[in-house]
Amino acid sequence: MDRLTSQKLFKQAQESLVGGVNSPVRAYQAVEGDPVFIKQGSGSHVTCEDNQSYIDYVLSYGPLILGHAHPAVLASLAKTMQAGTTFGAPTQLETQLAETIKLFYPYVDKVRFVSSGTEASMSTIRVARGVTKRSIVVKFKGCYHGHVDSLLVSAGSGSATLGVADSAGVLLDSVSHTAVLDYNNSQQIQDFFKEHGDDVACVLLEPVAGNMGVIVPDLEFIKICRECCDNFGSLLVFDEVMCGFRTQRSGTHEWIGVEPDMVILGKVIGGGLPCGAYAAKADIMDHVAPLGPVYQAGTLSGNPLAMAAGLATLTALKDGSIFETVNRYTADLANGIRESIQSCGIPASISQKGSMFTLFFTEQLPQTFTDVQTCDFDRFKQFFHAMLDQGIFLPPSQYEACFTSGVHDDKDLSNTLNSINYVLTMFKDSV
Repeated sequence: MDRLTSQKLFKQAQESLVGGVNSPVRAYQAVEGDPVFIKQGSGSHVTCEDNQSYIDYVLSYGPLILGHAHPAVLASLAKTMQAGTTFGAPTQLETQLAETIKLFYPYVDKVRFVSSGTEASMSTIRVARGVTKRSIVVKFKGCYHGHVDSLLVSAGSGSATLGVADSAGVLLDSVSHTAVLDYNNSQQIQDFFKEHGDDVACVLLEPVAGNMGVIVPDLEFIKICRECCDNFGSLLVFDEVMCGFRTQRSGTHEWIGVEPDMVILGKVIGGGLPCGAYAAKADIMDHVAPLGPVYQAGTLSGNPLAMAAGLATLTALKDGSIFETVNRYTADLANGIRESIQSCGIPASISQKGSMFTLFFTEQLPQTFTDVQTCDFDRFKQFFHAMLDQGIFLPPSQYEACFTSGVHDDKDLSNTLNSINYVLTMFKDSV
């Protein structure tokens, strides 16, 4: 399928934008080839500059749970824009969105809005260190919390590691107080706390990992994290930037059975506009300026347009019916993919939670980042391009999660499953 206009636009973009994009994954380096340039989205579909339509499972990497150009979101934005775009002063919309978030996260007393998930993560670890007067932040291999210097850390051999930067330009001092452990490894975090627990400010984790593909947690692992934090006076932080509003009506705490001390939010709460937030009970949040000594500020924090889009989105989610629809669709999709994998005899597995899913090209369903690294990345590359030719728009990396929306319908489901079965059968016949 020719995409000559996209190719031309990408060549032009490379002259003025770094790598032709504003976020690395969009450059298609993991799958090779030129990226598809999108000009419009409507419902469950996007249309590229070559006027080809695709069923969209990227959904801007998660925010668009209502689908593209949802009427309620567009109407709210149009109304808000008439009054102005930003004021550098408080607005009612900020309070209204915070109050609405608290309906979904009842353990939260206060919210602070920022402009991205990265900002929210950066501020959260500052608060955790300010509250506990400790230095070490524990994170898990394969979990991404934004491009914060101290969180761009890898674990090398997979054992607990302090201070190994995962990006050029990150100073050793920035990562020297970050510990990286294996996701879903209960024994490892217990052992780490026995040795370093008195110095741990917080344990930061994705309750459903999404940046190594969708990895559903071992619930015992989450409970052990909670116990370790309780025993040593550390804070447990759930990063729900990606999985927030993606598993069920409430936050992940309800089905996991564990409440964190702090939660980081983004994506869905902005309704497709730049927005992040961190939230907790008052005794923690009152450490943040202007009430406390932990400083954080932002010119566009609580921007009226982002607040309006987020409020319209969460209002549509309030009664829970969209969660039932989108979760049922995603489960049906995952089951159909699983049947195709089995019938074609392809070494692959499917992971799904709520409205998130990943097809891994490895026979054993991954539980850790090390498991994900055993995937057949060449096969994923072939799969991605074959699906694109079938009119299915997927994230261009084995490490990225796919998302569904409340407006994906039975026709989308049938077309997607037929396309997947066609491609996997083609793989089978080529062996």
